[in-house]
Amino acid sequence: MAKRKLDICVLSDIHLGTYGCHAVELLDYLHQIETDILVLNGDIIDAWQFKKRYFPKAHVSVLQHILQLSRNGTKVFYLAGNHDEFLRRHIPLQMESFYLDNKLILEINGERLWFFHGDVFDASIQGSKWLAKLGGKGYDWLIRINHIINTILDRMNRPRMSLSKKVKESVKQAAKFIRDYEKIAADHAIDQDYDRVICGHIHQPQIRTIQNQKGSVIYMNSGDWIENLSALEFVQNKWRIYRHEEDFIPDDFNAEEFSDVDSPDWDLKQKEIDISSILSTEQILHVL
Repeated sequence: MAKRKLDICVLSDIHLGTYGCHAVELLDYLHQIETDILVLNGDIIDAWQFKKRYFPKAHVSVLQHILQLSRNGTKVFYLAGNHDEFLRRHIPLQMESFYLDNKLILEINGERLWFFHGDVFDASIQGSKWLAKLGGKGYDWLIRINHIINTILDRMNRPRMSLSKKVKESVKQAAKFIRDYEKIAADHAIDQDYDRVICGHIHQPQIRTIQNQKGSVIYMNSGDWIENLSALEFVQNKWRIYRHEEDFIPDDFNAEEFSDVDSPDWDLKQKEIDISSILSTEQILHVL
């Protein structure tokens, strides 16, 4: 099958190193596209939940594929998030076609685009990081329980369900948090005369126009690869949300061969990353 050609692909909140990460599905997606620019909009590696005993081959293969894209000429912009904030000590960094930073500003067709992860607008992250990390662990356990439930539902030929989505939909405060987050991001973008603001962080894929008294901006969010399995794609001068469950067309590539849970024997006691070797997968994973 011929690969789909994209001008820009935006991925965020992959959370490599966690049980909820759908790395196999992401590999399926990555092997079906070619893109001039790949924006990794934060929380690609999950250092908060990182465990040496759990980093499957598929997770390593995602990193290797991304790094190979940069070697082959794709401009890869890695914008650090809160779960991979250990990389922020090395910002800004450029090595060939690989860029590490907190934000990215592009001008496309007369529009100014502002890319960044978005955790700066999350009061729970800025004010009580320990509480946010505790919530992250709870979320990871919820995803693990959800996986068991969905395995049972699959065997019963019944539709899958998302516990986290049900929790978010049933808790008014969660819905208010999402609305407030989107509004704050949009307000800052309008104040700085951006036409589009592209975030991650809240795991809610979205493209919509937000207005305030000063103007309007197009707010976009790439979603995640925990629940929504989504990305933002820019092709033929149009932005769209890719949803893996709806848009993926199976081909001959079989990512299932990467689905084992064996972890490589890396020494995670090393405290520093050798930044001169940051394009080495092993060095990137020497976290804290």
